[in-house]
Amino acid sequence: MTFWNPDPSTPSPVLRRFAALLAPVEDAGLERMAREAALLTRQNFGKTVRMFAPVYLSNECINSCTYCGFSRENAIVRVTLEVAQVVAEARHLKAQGFRSLLLVAGEHPKFVSHGYLEKCIEAIAAEVPSVALEVAPLDTEEYRRMVGAGAEALVVYQETYDPEHYAKIHVAGPKKDYAWRLGCPERGYDAGFRRIGIGALFGLCPWRQEALALARHLEHLLRRCWKAQLTVALPRLRPCAGEFEPLHSMGDRDFTQLQCAFRMCFPQVGIVMSTREPAWLRDALVPLGVTMMSAGSHTEPGGYTGQGKEALHHTVGGRQVALAEDAKAGGATEQFAIADERSPAEVAAALERGGLEAVWKDWDPAIMRGGVA
Repeated sequence: MTFWNPDPSTPSPVLRRFAALLAPVEDAGLERMAREAALLTRQNFGKTVRMFAPVYLSNECINSCTYCGFSRENAIVRVTLEVAQVVAEARHLKAQGFRSLLLVAGEHPKFVSHGYLEKCIEAIAAEVPSVALEVAPLDTEEYRRMVGAGAEALVVYQETYDPEHYAKIHVAGPKKDYAWRLGCPERGYDAGFRRIGIGALFGLCPWRQEALALARHLEHLLRRCWKAQLTVALPRLRPCAGEFEPLHSMGDRDFTQLQCAFRMCFPQVGIVMSTREPAWLRDALVPLGVTMMSAGSHTEPGGYTGQGKEALHHTVGGRQVALAEDAKAGGATEQFAIADERSPAEVAAALERGGLEAVWKDWDPAIMRGGVA
């Protein structure tokens, strides 16, 4: 395994331009960036936006991360869905039009074992053609089994690229291993994933510093994982259990500038926007670079259909504590609060009003088999 070297002392021409585009800019300059970003998006991706939805399998977690609602230290309501319950969630989303689902789980080997993940993938792949994973880091052989089960995409965010700060906010648990997480995209590529998604969680470190490191990583992966489709996500911290406050601000104007800079310097890379952002901002920024977006999202297991309520429990300091029946009505605790609460149909209608098309399916395994979908 050849790990990425994040040494910024010898930036490439692309990274020098990227850094220049992140410098403070007047309104007229930002408007020029927006126009160029919009033009490049249309040239490379047309007027389409790929739709997806997350399906949370479990909010159990063995890690103590100061910024995450699922942190082991938070006394939250937890559950791990059974495979049949995961299928019920997927079928609900399929009825709303989705053909691309992202399976998400907290990092706890006792509850989210590799055999469990494979069963979930196989069951969901029977329902929809595109299954992506956002789970605990695995080795190459384990990722290869996930691909064999039917997963076609891997999503892994480094959270922060600052090694010292990474060590401070990841207090305990296997997620403390910075290098192991950093190597996930390459291990996933070697295992056969056709699409790789990376990102940083903005609010943990100064946004320009984080953006430059993310761009360096992306540039490396474009060379190393050249057969895969790459996407980048720019999520900002949202309220969650534990009441973690962002350490560094990143306003909407900064967020807009950052998205434009990524589109201008990496014109063929997909940009993902989730329901972390409010509806008005998503509608405004989609034409400036977004190629994938979620809609109608829930960030808790069973959030779409109420699955798993009979198995809800508290976890305090890593130990399960019985939950009173009257406390189960609210369901499992979410990882973070979403900001855009519109239905998938409402989001699709907003895209249409903006001259864009919501694409629910753009991939089928039959393509690789030479068949017809």
